[in-house]
Amino acid sequence: MSAAARPELVGRRGLMLVLSSPSGAGKTTLSRRLLAADAEIELSVSVTTRLPRAGEVDGRDYYFIDRPRYDEMVQGGELLEWAEVFNHCYGTPRAPVERALAEGRDVLFDIDWQGTQQLSASARADLVTIFILPPSIAELERRLRSRALDSDEVIHARMSKAADEMSHWAEYDYVLINQDLDQTFAKLRTILEAERLRRGRQTGLLDFVRSLQADI
Repeated sequence: MSAAARPELVGRRGLMLVLSSPSGAGKTTLSRRLLAADAEIELSVSVTTRLPRAGEVDGRDYYFIDRPRYDEMVQGGELLEWAEVFNHCYGTPRAPVERALAEGRDVLFDIDWQGTQQLSASARADLVTIFILPPSIAELERRLRSRALDSDEVIHARMSKAADEMSHWAEYDYVLINQDLDQTFAKLRTILEAERLRRGRQTGLLDFVRSLQADI
């Protein structure tokens, strides 16, 4: 076998994996489990104009910025996607994502349908989108209340918004109903492994095949 035909020389372009769901459906828990279990994927850290919650760390959970800086990033094309949710602004910095993809690393996005639509418009070939549904509305409310993070007013607002969020399920590549967390996580990993093997993401594959043919 010639040097050019060595399989280890076939690389891979990274992908952008989006998880979306109504608040409380489980996407944050699934995201954390995936990051802990898979060294090839990293979290896209968003910017936000809201204040940090208890335990959140700047640069790890979000980049906490003020509104003038946020507007500057939007106008300067520094964000891949951006949206306003519950009177706070969020967005994805462009540079670290593009760098990771070029180096063959995957990037995980915990964003809503608005952000997903923007990513689809600008980077569809690199994108894999998954929508997480709760098993029932009653269970969704129970999960929100069990977190003890939000007031009744905020919980009611999240529940009201859930119907609109769930109406966008058909815009996603995959839909998972999160009734059992372990089963849902296993399906998530299966999707990721399959998407990594797509022909278009395997860089150097054409040269590798040609080298195999030349060795015959």
